[in-house]
Amino acid sequence: MQKRVEERGLQGKVVVDSAATSNYHTGQLADPRMRKAATVRGYELLSKARTIVPKDLRDFDMIIAMDRDNYRQIHRLTSDSAPHVHLLSEFLDESWPKDVPDPYHGDDAGFDYVIDMLEMACPKILDQLIEKRSRPHA
Repeated sequence: MQKRVEERGLQGKVVVDSAATSNYHTGQLADPRMRKAATVRGYELLSKARTIVPKDLRDFDMIIAMDRDNYRQIHRLTSDSAPHVHLLSEFLDESWPKDVPDPYHGDDAGFDYVIDMLEMACPKILDQLIEKRSRPHA
């Protein structure tokens, strides 16, 4: 997503962050296999894992969950309906799975597949974010 933001000249206008719904890898870089797959495609993954907190639901205009379990866990952090929380698959056509598969226990191809999903969804997510921000507030 950060690369898409930079390609559109939106640095400083769009903040991209990543957070997990669990604390298994807090403080660690992404899995080395994911970093390798990302590097091959021109992405540099430098952020360290952190856990999502209720403040994130207030601070960010959009929260994208990778799967339905994450989606439910994110909704548990808030007392409102959180209409700005979406599944990544909402930005993909029906040929993609509803949930982003976790490639952790598979082979390298699983990491490539996840990047394929992200590359397809990120431009649409950014389009929706820009559209949402351009609408006049009631």
